[in-house]
Amino acid sequence: MRSPVTATANDELKAELLEIALDAAHRAGAFLRDGRPDDLGVAATKSSAVDVVTEMDIASEKLITGLLADARPDDGVLGEEGADIEGSSGVQWVIDPIDGTVNYLYGLPSWAVSIAARKDGETLVGVVHAPMRAETYRAVLGGGAFVDDRPARVRPAPDLGLALVGTGFGYLADRRTRQAEVVGQLIAQVRDIRRGGSAAIDLCDVATGRLDAYYERGLNPWDYAAGDLIAREAGALTGGRPGEPLSTDLTVAAPPGLFETLQSRLDELGAWHD
Repeated sequence: MRSPVTATANDELKAELLEIALDAAHRAGAFLRDGRPDDLGVAATKSSAVDVVTEMDIASEKLITGLLADARPDDGVLGEEGADIEGSSGVQWVIDPIDGTVNYLYGLPSWAVSIAARKDGETLVGVVHAPMRAETYRAVLGGGAFVDDRPARVRPAPDLGLALVGTGFGYLADRRTRQAEVVGQLIAQVRDIRRGGSAAIDLCDVATGRLDAYYERGLNPWDYAAGDLIAREAGALTGGRPGEPLSTDLTVAAPPGLFETLQSRLDELGAWHD
């Protein structure tokens, strides 16, 4: 059992990290929303020609990492666009400066800034700011989940056949082909499937009851770190293959009762491998 002093110090740390994450996410979101050039183009590609980086991804990550360094210079940082700072405090920030870059590139509204803070490997704080929705999703470990100032809660678990399920696709052709095969088998067994284009928002949509469930193969920590905590604090279960944590191999999120059924079905369909 933690001592009162330890508990107070931990709560104070979480409150500090949340305040910093909210400020950084809102500043980056405003920059991205208001500063998006009409002629925005691709600055670079990563795993394939369709895995794009825009100049705004790079600028957003620079903005966020600068704010974090000013507020907590001893913390580590892991960012999608290359930020990788070891740090000495035990706290690590995991950031996606634009989750849903292709949506952002095309002017579609489903994109977000995702910022999580971990200490000793455990996620303490998660913030996902979706400027075009004018919504901010947040959670503190053990403190529940919120969309703006309203509590977030998953829907009661439906039967699999009545579940609205979100998913996404990778950038490598072989992986996308395999993912399409899984969707082709799953879609007849659920209410319907949605592909929004932002893993962070999809996880928050589970947290707010806009989706019954979500799964995807190929996510990285910056894609799911904040959204995973928000979904769990809203009552969802998250994981990968049965008995395993969520990972790049597979991420699944759903309320208890649906989670186990969907996870088992995805495992049978081989959703965890190409």
